[in-house]
Parts: sequence; structure tokens; C-alpha cells
Amino acid sequence: MVESRNGNAKSTNVKASGGASTYTINLDNFRKRLKMLYSHWDEYNDDLWGSSEVLAIATPPPSEDLRYLKSSALNVWLVGYEFPDTIMVFMKRQIHFLCSQKKASLLEVVKMPSKEVVGVEVVMHVKGKGDDGNGLMDSIFRAVRAQSKLDGHDTPVVGYIAREAPEGNLLEMWAEKLKNANFQLCDITNGFSDLFAMKDPVEITNVKKAAYLTSSVMKHFVVPKLEKVIDEEKKVSHSSLMDDTEKVILEPAKIKVKLKAENIDICYPPIFQSGGEFDLKPSASSNDDNLYYDSASVIICAIGSRYNSYCSNVARTFLIDANPIQSKAYEVLLKAHDAAINALKPGNNAAAAFQAALSAVEKDAPELVTNLTKSAGTGIGLEFRESGLSLNGKNDRVLKPGMIFNVSLGFQNLQTETKNLKTQKFSLLLADTVIVGETSPEVVTSISSKAMKDVAYSFNEDEEEEQPKVKAQATGSKAMPSKATLRSVNHEMSKEEQRRQHQAELARQKNEETARRLAGGGSGMGDNRGAVKPSGELIAYKNINDLPPPRDLMIQIDQKNEAILLPIHGSMVPFHVAMVKSVSSQQDTNRTCYIRIIFNVPGTPFNPHDSNTLKFQNSIYVKEVSFRSKDPRHISEVVQLIKTLRRQVASREYEKAERATLVTQEKLQLSGAKFKPIRLSDLWIRPVFGGRGRKLTGSLEAHTNGFRYSTSRPDERVDIMFGNVKHAFFQPAEREMITLLHFHLHNHIMVGNKKTKDVQFYIEVMDVVQTLGGGKRSAYDPDEIEEEQRERDRKNKINMEFQNFVNRVNDLWGQPQFKALDLEFDQPFRDLGFHGVPHKSSAFIVPTSSCLVELIETPFVVITLNEIEIVNLERVGLGQKNFDMTIVFKDFKRDVFRIDSIPSTSLDGIKEWLDTTDLKYYESRLNLNWRPILKTITEDPEKFIEDGGWEFLNMEASDSDSENSQESDQGYEPSDVQSDSVSDEDNDDSESLVESEDDEEEDTEEDSEEDKGKTWEELEREASRADREKGDESDSEDERKRRKIKAFGKTRAPDKKYPGGGLPKRSKLR
Repeated sequence: MVESRNGNAKSTNVKASGGASTYTINLDNFRKRLKMLYSHWDEYNDDLWGSSEVLAIATPPPSEDLRYLKSSALNVWLVGYEFPDTIMVFMKRQIHFLCSQKKASLLEVVKMPSKEVVGVEVVMHVKGKGDDGNGLMDSIFRAVRAQSKLDGHDTPVVGYIAREAPEGNLLEMWAEKLKNANFQLCDITNGFSDLFAMKDPVEITNVKKAAYLTSSVMKHFVVPKLEKVIDEEKKVSHSSLMDDTEKVILEPAKIKVKLKAENIDICYPPIFQSGGEFDLKPSASSNDDNLYYDSASVIICAIGSRYNSYCSNVARTFLIDANPIQSKAYEVLLKAHDAAINALKPGNNAAAAFQAALSAVEKDAPELVTNLTKSAGTGIGLEFRESGLSLNGKNDRVLKPGMIFNVSLGFQNLQTETKNLKTQKFSLLLADTVIVGETSPEVVTSISSKAMKDVAYSFNEDEEEEQPKVKAQATGSKAMPSKATLRSVNHEMSKEEQRRQHQAELARQKNEETARRLAGGGSGMGDNRGAVKPSGELIAYKNINDLPPPRDLMIQIDQKNEAILLPIHGSMVPFHVAMVKSVSSQQDTNRTCYIRIIFNVPGTPFNPHDSNTLKFQNSIYVKEVSFRSKDPRHISEVVQLIKTLRRQVASREYEKAERATLVTQEKLQLSGAKFKPIRLSDLWIRPVFGGRGRKLTGSLEAHTNGFRYSTSRPDERVDIMFGNVKHAFFQPAEREMITLLHFHLHNHIMVGNKKTKDVQFYIEVMDVVQTLGGGKRSAYDPDEIEEEQRERDRKNKINMEFQNFVNRVNDLWGQPQFKALDLEFDQPFRDLGFHGVPHKSSAFIVPTSSCLVELIETPFVVITLNEIEIVNLERVGLGQKNFDMTIVFKDFKRDVFRIDSIPSTSLDGIKEWLDTTDLKYYESRLNLNWRPILKTITEDPEKFIEDGGWEFLNMEASDSDSENSQESDQGYEPSDVQSDSVSDEDNDDSESLVESEDDEEEDTEEDSEEDKGKTWEELEREASRADREKGDESDSEDERKRRKIKAFGKTRAPDKKYPGGGLPKRSKLR
């Protein structure tokens, strides 16, 4: 917290060692904002600045009271700090500062920039400790009169902030002398209000950080705190809740918010209200009454925090066992609040926000109009309430991008029919911090949910013994145990029912969104299955004179020109090695060796058509040649040379083709000597660099605009630009052997000769060793205990080094120039992870806040959640031990992604995670063949929408139609496991699927009495004899296959769609 709370920033009224201040002024900001001040003053002087020639700003001394002053706001906006007990006088040719010696020494640095930017001279008037400042003020007044005379005016027009009463001896004397100085005084409050209204990127970043802190405190502290108090039926006063919340704001590390505590303060003491006494004014306070949470009670919470003096605000209302009147009022308020926010668009008047809210209330609940607050909020920034930016019905101020508002709307003094006096009268309040964007508003406090399902609870006293069911937060936080029963607003609704309702709403939204996207032609960004680009023209020798001098008529390999010279009809004929498809050799019994060379020619299956074959389509090609030799050593050497050369050329051409498709990256700007790069050493990289030789560790450095990884070898270097990073992950070693940093990129880059979108840097936290002795060591062996302790210490040390690197890079990414990239290291949530097979081997797949990832096994899995259209859970509901997950992307031309063999025990957890991340999922009993389905959708999107969109996947809705509908099976690929010879009569569940076609089982049933007591040998002989008499070969290959297939089919219940009961074959194409 700052020393002085009347200002909007750190006060400079502190001791500095050695007489020098510990503060520094950001001169770039000073230059830009001083120029803005003078430009604004010049352009709007008559309208907003009272035609003033001089701006006189007096900042009062420090105070412990929380207050917002225009003078303090100007100090912070211009120079970054509050200068209490200081007078600033701005004139057209001079700027005068009257202050103490320490402040003057800090302000010395602005002299040169002031001269450069606006051509004014800075004059310092240093007030000594025993000096009252009277003489210094007179010298300022003389300078004011002198400038006025030069401009041809007899009486100077001096602007000042009329609403700020002078405090302290210095300011009282200044105000008295200003009044008696025969100056024409005018109020310039409106000028500063308009100047501060539009925020630059640095200011917007500060507000966003403040908003993130505010909403995080509401979500991660206030809501769990209230739930725990109500759960455990504790008696806690509003004022104690206020104190606890204020401590958390001032110490953000308590809720894992990585902001420096010294830059943080509160906007106002947190407000908690309940029990029928409500005040919706910003000046309200928390009283000493206990929190009231009986049936039909309402709790209002409002929190405001500041970062670098910039304010943010959020307010939420929580309903406990709400009755219909309260629920309806809240739903109406929610619509009105959203309407007000959506009206904050460039070009609209400020009054449009309130009018939009009013219209929403008049439409849905006209009886509540009289209870609506008279304003929809105010501007917010360095001041909590910026004058001139009130969102009332009369303000015709035009909105512009960069303006920021505290959109606060509520219903005051509503009545409901209850016997309890404390719940008869209630109020509702919602507030969010909103930035006016270029096209649409941005709600920067949105992580604190205001949805009805997240703020409405039911406190049921009749079920003391039952476990509570706390509403699930949108982040998937776990329900907390309680003594009473705290439930969601749907009283007896189970989690599954809540999930089903939410999924139904998601299905509606998803179908609408898909329809809009398909109607706009946005089904995909392009087919990723395009053909390989043809390579360039291959020429071995440009001129006949370039051929090497002929030796004996033997096969020659020209490494330099990448050619093979073959002796044909007495001449050496050259062939480029790239034209060779394969080469082989063999030896007969007479020790004669043969070499066979097959060439790539047009018309060969799977042969890529390059520019050469297309250019000479009508020519005659040599398909293959064979040579005989008595020298097996020479033949072996030739084969080896051709294969090696062919491999080198193919590798080079592949790398060239890969590089040709790369997007050009910006150049890495290395950090200068003044700012050392952020560094992490001894890292391995994946994918690894090519080439032979021992692999080396390297260092990762964060420079001005990107990362650089390099080893001691000069050719082993990778640059990753910040602008190319799509996702960044930090995964500390917990149950794994490595700690890693992983970057998923927008565009491919080359790592060595490999083209990749995923680059990973890691350290093995412990050595993978095996005890050669094979015997178990004692758990009490001192050496074993010491070794385990060393491993733990090493793991903790490595994790801490990675964490420090990540924190410093996150701070770097928080700077204004990188804000648009929206980068931050994400960390997987292990508790939500599950096992599955995304490629060929089983892996542990974990969600993050924005992705679904698997970063240990290669190839890596990184799936961005906002690119997912729907998720289909397949092979669910048949009593299977495993099920599969199919992820369908919004780009329908992109292949679906499958995760197979997920244990059924993970099903509920995955459903819960998908639901809380607002991803629509479906369940099906069988695997689908998705390529034809997506092709059908993209070819006829209108038919897809008319048929209900994705609802054809809804297993519950389609079960009743599945028996008679054959068309519904078009998306499935029938299983080829069931034999075609099985008759339709086998559909009956009671019939055996392992009986033979010749009704052998019937015969054995009739003779069962005779078979009693017979040995296995006798039974075997009788069975063989019966088979021979019938002319069947029961042991034939076909019969064994048929029996095997039938035995396989017995494990599944027959399906009317598939007479044999077999499951459809799963597509292997991913």
C-alpha cells in the first residue's frame, strides 16, 4: 500500500539515501503526455479550458483518507508519481514547479524533454524548510503577468481546479494570493476530465491488471469464503469480511495472482451487505452486522482495486434460496446489465448505455423501472468516478475507443412477500469494468461469473445428514464438504441433470454458431491434405563436356553432380540419382552378381508427378536396367553408393520443400549489454537436431522479441519469436522424469532439418538407472535414503529454476508492446488428467486453461479448446472398460483427432470438464467414420442445419428412431468382423452365436443322455465319424474361421442395425 492514500500513486514524500531520490520518471511517457496536454489545451481552450492562459495545479499534502483528486491524477498521469504539497503552473512558454528540494531534484530530468517536445522552459522554485513560500509565489505571479503582457492581455486568465479546497499552509497561502492577485480565474476541471478520458495502451494495461486482481479476489476468495461461512453456519460480520478481503487484495500472492504488492491498493474498503439493509452508492460501507443467509436472503459484494493507481471495480449479488420474485428481478437485471455493456461502442452517446438498460427493464419487467438506479455507471481510471463520463440518460458525450467504464446497475428497495423482516426488502447490484474497443466492448472482469447458475444457492435445513452439493464454478473447482445442504438454485437437481441442461443450451448455441459460420463460408481455412509441391527441374549435367572422362565400361557414381553413369551400348549414359526409385543386387550359384536399378517413370502407381515427368509426357522412359558382373565387391559398393547418394539428395530436397512453405519470421533482436537476457541453461531440445555425433545441451535465452536456443555448436541454433508463439506451457516434474517448457507455434519453423510447430526444452530431474544386482535394498538403508533426498532436492531445484524463468518471462510479456499477443505460460491441471492413446502408445493427457495437451510422449498433443466444434464420446454405454474420444474441429476440412482406449472410470470427470469449459459433447455407442460425415456437411450445409445440426449425434433423442431408420447409419462403417454367412435369424438374443451351420448342437442335445459317462476320446471319435458321414470337414480352415468369428460375436449383444452383433470398424485415418 502506498504511503499516502489521497493520491493515486506512490507518494514521493519519502526519504532518499544520500540526498538522491530512489524514484525515476519515465521520460518517454512524460514526453508523450506533456505533448497531449498542450495539444488538448490548445485545441479545446475555449470549450473546456475556460480560455485560460495559465494552468495552476496545487496538490495537497498527504492524507490517510481515501480520496480522488484531479491534481493527484495529473501528477500520476504526467510523471508517474504523486507530488504532495507541490504547485505546478503551466504556461505557453514556461512551466513552474514550487516544491521541496528532494522533489525538485527528481523533477530536474524533465527540463530537457519539455524543451524538446513543446518548447517550454522548466523553472524550479525550491522551498526551504523554514520558508513559507511567499516570495517564490510572487516570482511565479510576476512570470504570469509578464507572459500575459507579451500576449497583449492586461489581465491574465488563470485556470484552476475549483472543486479542490486548499489544505495545508502552503496551499492556503497560494489560494489566498491567487484570489487577491487581480487574475481572472476559471475552472478547468472539464478540461482534465476530457484529457484523462481516453486511455493509452500503458493505462489500459494497468486497468486490465487491476481488473484481473479484482475479479480473481471475487472468484477465488470471496465466493469460496461465503460458501464456507454458509456451509458451516458461521457467524461472521460484514466488517470482518471486509477486512479479510482487503488483506487479500493487498497481498495478491494469497490467491496466486502474480502482481507486485507494492503497486497495489484498494479503490475503497470492500463492501458486504445483507439482511435487508442495502445501499447501492459507491460511498456505502460494510457495517458490523453478521452476514445474513437465511432463506430468500440476498448478499451484495463489491470490490475495487488499483494497480499503479488505475482503478477497477466488480460487484456481484448472491441469492440464497431465491423466491420467484427475486429470481425474475435478477434475470431482468442481468439482461439490462448486458444491454448496457453492449451499447458501449464507438460513436454511441454515453446515454445509450442507460437507455439500453432501461429498454430491457421496460420490456421484461416494467414494474421495476422505478427501482432502477438512475445511472448505468461512470468512467473509471485514475479516479474511481471520472466526472463528465457518467452513464446516465442525459449525457451526450460521444464514446471513443480507449475509454473505460465501471458499468454499475442495480435495483434498489425491492419488496417480496416473506414473514421475515430481514428478507422483505432487498436490492440487487451488478458491476463490471468495461473497455470501449475499436468495434465492441471488452469486459475485463468477466472471469468472475454473474450467471444465474453461479450466484443462486439453496440453503436447505431439512437435510442435515446429506452431503452438500455446491454449485460448480465455471473453472471446474471442486465442491466443498459442508454440514448443511447448500445447493444450486435447482433444488433437487443432480449434477448429471444440471450437466444435461447446460449441454442442451450449449447444443442450441453450437448449432446457431455453426449455421452462421457455414452460411458465411467459414467452414475451414483450407484443405490440409493438399498434394506435395513439385520439386524443381533436375539436371545432372548442363553440357556434354561436363561429363567425367570415361573409364572402363563400368557403373560410375558421380558424387559431385549427383549422377549415375551407366554403360549402355558402349556409351556412358548419365541419370540423375533422384530418378532412381530403387536399387538391389543378388548373386546366383555361379557367383555371378546382378544389379537391378528401377527408375521413376510416369504412370507408375504412387509415383509423384514432378515437373520433369509432366514436361516430357510423350517421351519414352527407361523403366529399369539390369547389369551382370563377376565382381561382387564392386556391385556391393555401387549399390551402397547409390543408396547413400539417393538418401542425401532426397533429404536435401525434402528440407528445401519444407523450407519453401515456411512463413517468413521477423529477425530476433538481441538484448543489449544494459539488459541481460533471461537465461535457462543445460536444456535438451525436442525435436533434436539432426546429424551425427554426441548430442549437446544448450541454453534458452529470452531477448527483446523472442527466444534463442543454442548449443556450443554454431549450426545448432533455434529462434522462436514471441509473435509466433500460440501457446506456452510450463510442466514441472511431479510423476514424470522431466521438467519442461513447451511452445506451440502459429507457423512452422525449422529445428535442424525438421519442420515443426512444437518445440520443447527440458531437463531430466533424475537419472534413469537400473540396479545391476537385482536385489531389493532396505527402506532403512542410509545410502538409499540419502540418494532419494538428493533426487528430491535436485527435482525441487530444477522446478524452482524453471518457475523463476517462467515468472520473469511472464513479466516481460506483460509489457504493453506484447499485450496484444496475450501470452502467458499455462500449466496443466493434473487433477483433471486422464489416460488414453492419442497416437500409438498410451499417454497421460491433461487439460490446461486453454488447451488439451500431452507433452511427454512424442508426437506431442496440443489442441486449442476454442478451435473445437464438438466432442463425441464413442463406445459409451456398452459396459466397456474403455471408450474413445473424437474431437471435431471448427475447420471441417481438418481431420478429427481421436484419443482411444480411455478408461471408463474417467468418463464422468471428462464430462464435467467438458461441461465447465462450455464444450458441447455427445455420446454414441459405436465409432463413427468422420470423413464422409464432414464431407457431407461441407457439401450441403443448409441440409445439415435443416436436419437439426449436430443433434443427429444425440444418442437419447435418436434411440427411438434407430430401429426403423436405415439412413441414420450412413455415418457408420459396418464391421467386417461378422461373417456374411450368418443368417438374419441369428438376431435373436436367446440364440447361441457359436453353434455350427449344420445344427450340430441340436444333435448333441438329443444324444446328451447317451453321452453321459463317456470319455473325451470316445466323444472325439464319435464327432469325427458324424462329420465324415455328413461329408463335412469340420476342421477345415473356413469352418475354424467361422467359429472364431462367431465366438468373437458372442461378447457383444446383437444390434438390429448390424445383424451379426459386431461393432462397426473404426476408421484408422486420424
